[in-house]
Amino acid sequence: MVGFSNVSDGGRTPGINQNMEMTVLSQAMYHARELAMSRMEEEADALGADGIVGVRLTAKHMEWEPNLAEFVAIGTAVRARNRDLSYRTLDNKPFTSDLSGQDFWTLLRAGYRPVGMVMGNCVYHVAYQGMGQWFKNLGKNVEMTNFTQGLYDARELAMERMQAEATHLKAEGIVGVQLHEGSYAWSAHVIELGMSSSLCQRSKLERKSLFVQNRKTV
Repeated sequence: MVGFSNVSDGGRTPGINQNMEMTVLSQAMYHARELAMSRMEEEADALGADGIVGVRLTAKHMEWEPNLAEFVAIGTAVRARNRDLSYRTLDNKPFTSDLSGQDFWTLLRAGYRPVGMVMGNCVYHVAYQGMGQWFKNLGKNVEMTNFTQGLYDARELAMERMQAEATHLKAEGIVGVQLHEGSYAWSAHVIELGMSSSLCQRSKLERKSLFVQNRKTV
């Protein structure tokens, strides 16, 4: 399954002395990922699949246009043999998971089923050091506190958005969290932090089989 999406970042940059999120870019990058994922889900749905595993979401900027990015979502469509148990999402769409086939099987064996793949991102501008601070640190091994704080803030925003998606899907847990960092063709002081992971919840069928097994033991 493959899904494509292209987006223009708008080329907006805040003041050089500001530590702040670039909300227009954050929303544009998130929307592009959503488009690529939804098109991949549509292909899987047309095949009657229950879900997509091994999802890989990549982004790259075009050399001929630095403000244009392409997102590609690739995964493998799967369908359960047992048609009595539905693995589809609350919206009756195929679930998505970035877990490998082996990890996916391990999740099922543990009594959990995937409910979807969630994402959170943040494009953040890190303030430049003032001239006075630059001269003060010249020739010293010191922490770049502006970058440390910027990365921390961006990570927190991305994680909050990922957790909000998990709550919406009524997930019981988040597994396989991946953290991605990139600046693409932007300024060296503009970074994007992205998080992606798979969600899981207890399988109803597994709950039943565990209950029967416990009764026999008693």
